Amino acid sequence: MGVKGFVEGGIASVVAGCSTHPLDLIKVRMQLQGEQNVRPAFAFANVGAGCPAAELAHQKMGPISVGIRVVQTEGVSALFSGVSATMLRQVLYSTTRMGLYEILKEKWREPGSKPGNLPLVKKIAAGLTAGGIGAAVGNPADVAMVRMQADGRLPVAQRRNYTSVADAIGRMVRQEGVTSLWTGSSLTVQRAMIVTASQLASYDQIKETIISRDIMKDGLGTHVTASFSAGFVAAVASNPVDVIKTRIMNMNPKPGQPAPYSGALDCAMKTIKVEGPMALYKGFIPTVTRQGPFTVVLFVTLEQVRKIFKDLNF
Repeated sequence: MGVKGFVEGGIASVVAGCSTHPLDLIKVRMQLQGEQNVRPAFAFANVGAGCPAAELAHQKMGPISVGIRVVQTEGVSALFSGVSATMLRQVLYSTTRMGLYEILKEKWREPGSKPGNLPLVKKIAAGLTAGGIGAAVGNPADVAMVRMQADGRLPVAQRRNYTSVADAIGRMVRQEGVTSLWTGSSLTVQRAMIVTASQLASYDQIKETIISRDIMKDGLGTHVTASFSAGFVAAVASNPVDVIKTRIMNMNPKPGQPAPYSGALDCAMKTIKVEGPMALYKGFIPTVTRQGPFTVVLFVTLEQVRKIFKDLNF
């Protein structure tokens, strides 16, 4: 069960992460809109030439508009900026959390009870634990992914222009030190704990409820329904932490000057003060539209991989 759970979760996570990467990029760009404390916050590059920076900072665009503008100004390939970092992140973070979650579920199951028959509280506890450990392992790839996704929104002179996740991590270590790889790690861990607990626990609980009440049989319809519901729950629970995490990871303070935010609380307070409390739900629509498909692809792929491995007696 140990190795098998990691392999199954890793395969499903990479497939889901790569297929929904453009939606994740749009979400990151939207979360950075209005970030006045750092620099004029363009959600995309080369837009509004000649417009005052203050006016641009207040421009708000929806996910479709942001996606269209990214394609217009940076090209279609820009929607996959940072996809190598996404793959590494899924290999490190999601493989770890998915595998540990299955191990903890098995260990905390009552002796003699059916596999998967675990109280919701224990499922949530397993998700919190697995998510926190997975996030700590995958944080370097997460920082690289956020920076690569956000790079196109900066003026040309300020872009980092990472060529790959390896280049991003290497340059961060050389220019900012090894500790820069764990920038915003406390927030990453918090978000991952929330996402994993809400996503995995709710999927299992909803799936079990649907099957036990004979609403649907254990098949594709049940998997899609349970996974999309789990994605929505995860999006609602994690969006505020995700906004703060994105802004802290994207900080690029100039030498000799203090960082825009001293920590998560400072970032949250400045964001609310300047942009209002609903700013913590910036990018919520693309978060839902990304979490929904991501979670559906994740669990549908996971169930199919499990079936294949079962047929192969792996």
